[in-house]
Amino acid sequence: MDLKKRSLSMQTFFNERVDGYDNAHAGLMESKERITAALPDNTRSVLDLGAGTGLELTALFERFPDARVTAVDISEKMLEQIQTRPFGDRVTCIAGDFFEVPFGEGYDAVISTSALHHFTREDKTVLYAKILASLRPGGLFINSDWVAQTQEEEDERFVELEENPQGRSHIDTPLTIENERIALTDAGFADIEFRENVPESYTLSVARKK
Repeated sequence: MDLKKRSLSMQTFFNERVDGYDNAHAGLMESKERITAALPDNTRSVLDLGAGTGLELTALFERFPDARVTAVDISEKMLEQIQTRPFGDRVTCIAGDFFEVPFGEGYDAVISTSALHHFTREDKTVLYAKILASLRPGGLFINSDWVAQTQEEEDERFVELEENPQGRSHIDTPLTIENERIALTDAGFADIEFRENVPESYTLSVARKK
């Protein structure tokens, strides 16, 4: 899979849908709020991957009003919406590809919601290693996302993607929990936990940097 081509396709896809993004994700708010609930009390610096318009940051800043967030998203138009929110002055926005833009380092936590179900296990291992490097020792990576219920479901999604390259921007390719665990382990994470989430097809993963 050509990550660069897929990223460009997704950039166009989400730029064109910025106006309806909040309504489309309204049903996932509880899932997003569970990310904030999983953060330690001493959280001050956060990297948000696939931040979109910043829906999950509302709960985060309610709990951590003094937090500083770096938000990365492929869609510059999505990030423009974050700047209009009441907490916009506490967010540094970076438009670009997860695999290409620098993340920085020393974060207490890296969070993501509904954004990482587009990559193979091998690509995720590379990305997760980059996330690991951006965390301080003991920092957490918390991801709320769709997972495949079976290996057959995962395989079918990737076949669909390969057979329909024109749909690369909206054909989702979630991994199973087991393959997520392998990717996180191979990247170097420890204390990996998968928690029930909502909707039922979603899982909250919490992994720690040693």
